[in-house]
Amino acid sequence: MSVWARPPKRKREQPSLSREQIVFAAIELLDADGIEAMSMRKLGVRLGVAAPSMYTHVASKDELTELVVDEVYGEVTLPEPGPWRAATVRFAHDLRSVFLRHPWIGSLLGEAGVAYLGPNVLKLSESALALFEDAGFSLEDADLAWNTVMAFVVGRATSEAAWLTALKRSGQSEQEWKDRLWPAAEQAVRDHPRLKKLYAAQRNREPGETNDADFERGLECVLDGLAAKLP
Repeated sequence: MSVWARPPKRKREQPSLSREQIVFAAIELLDADGIEAMSMRKLGVRLGVAAPSMYTHVASKDELTELVVDEVYGEVTLPEPGPWRAATVRFAHDLRSVFLRHPWIGSLLGEAGVAYLGPNVLKLSESALALFEDAGFSLEDADLAWNTVMAFVVGRATSEAAWLTALKRSGQSEQEWKDRLWPAAEQAVRDHPRLKKLYAAQRNREPGETNDADFERGLECVLDGLAAKLP
């Protein structure tokens, strides 16, 4: 069962503990120690309570995952009414920032069950549908446009977050990693002229600059495609 599909337990809540406290503590734990830290036992230690005492508010780790994912989506600023393209660009950048702030989130999306029924995800989706519908898309096409933007941003941001997580584990900066890897990369693409040309062009670019530029260009391609579908 999903946390959004079951009625809340009627058992008297402990005054010293709430569902909100559990979710916030879980996010703090994940930010500090990564996805490996996600366990009810470790969360209980962080809160100073026995794990069974949390089950009044959160019935399982799966429910906690749904709650945590919805809480993170709640950090994203809702798309504002106005010109759809500018509003979508602002939303996309904000969503990317949230995912990079919580780089473990991509690893939880596949385990989040029916997270799309969470209140924050529902508010986000409703605002986006209104934005695209006001721009002239039918409701069905607005839904497709929204899902397309989400797929691009979540895909790019998840890949970036995974890369930053790997860097953190290595103890190296992005530039140090790049300097060590580059000779092997150049050797690997020596017989692939297009890749060789691309690698040479990127050799002296700052790592963060490459990520930002690629995100901007990819987003523009997505929005150009959506604009072509407007009546």
